[in-house]
Amino acid sequence: MRKPLIAGNWKMHKTLVEARELVGGIVEGVGKLDARGGVEVLICTPYTLLFPIAKAVAKTPVMFGAQNVHEESQGAFTGEVSVAMLKDTGCTHVIVGHSERRHVFGEKNDRLAKKVRAVVEAGLTAIYCVGETLDEREAGRTREVIESQMGEVIGPDVPADRLVVAYEPVWAIGTGKTASPEQAQEVHEWIRASLAGTYDRATADRVRILYGGSVKPGNAADLLSLPDVDGALVGGACLVASDFIAIISAAVATVPA
Repeated sequence: MRKPLIAGNWKMHKTLVEARELVGGIVEGVGKLDARGGVEVLICTPYTLLFPIAKAVAKTPVMFGAQNVHEESQGAFTGEVSVAMLKDTGCTHVIVGHSERRHVFGEKNDRLAKKVRAVVEAGLTAIYCVGETLDEREAGRTREVIESQMGEVIGPDVPADRLVVAYEPVWAIGTGKTASPEQAQEVHEWIRASLAGTYDRATADRVRILYGGSVKPGNAADLLSLPDVDGALVGGACLVASDFIAIISAAVATVPA
């Protein structure tokens, strides 16, 4: 069975003081959950918080990661951060290809392929995000878009044990809308089929596929109970400790005793 992963993407939120308070609440809440070893918990913070968060979560079950990375190892790239710099902080995961990176900052599949490889070659885990816009869904192009985002970025040279895929319907991010369980399961099945084509079915069955898109305490249980949903990439709800813990608790409830 794939171990559920609940990842929080803080985006551009939280000062140091605010972050310490939030992490304290998350660590305390995770510590109180029964069977917490059956679910992995990850927080992805702004670059400025990585070192202090490393100290705050030390000797706890909570992992931490980054929200983006540059594909080159070093160079004249003002304002960018390399994978080696991230690794120095002790983080374990890096989000690559979040819809905001694609649609606000214009990152394309060819660049994201380089980023994924930079992350996994450094021994970190890439959380690679895919998803369609509202126009693409209404045009019936969801599967075409997903298969392009998977096929142009994920190849057999990407170690499957260093890969997590996150499905984020762009129309559901920060809008309050959420894909129905049926819609989410359908796309997760397509993603797993794509992985089976890249690797093999047994390997594809080991890769975790997260759902991201207005995940909240009220809808988490329904989404996390789906056979091909292996956790969540949480946005706004991860900025409130009690909400994030409620989502983690919903994941814990899916783990067999």
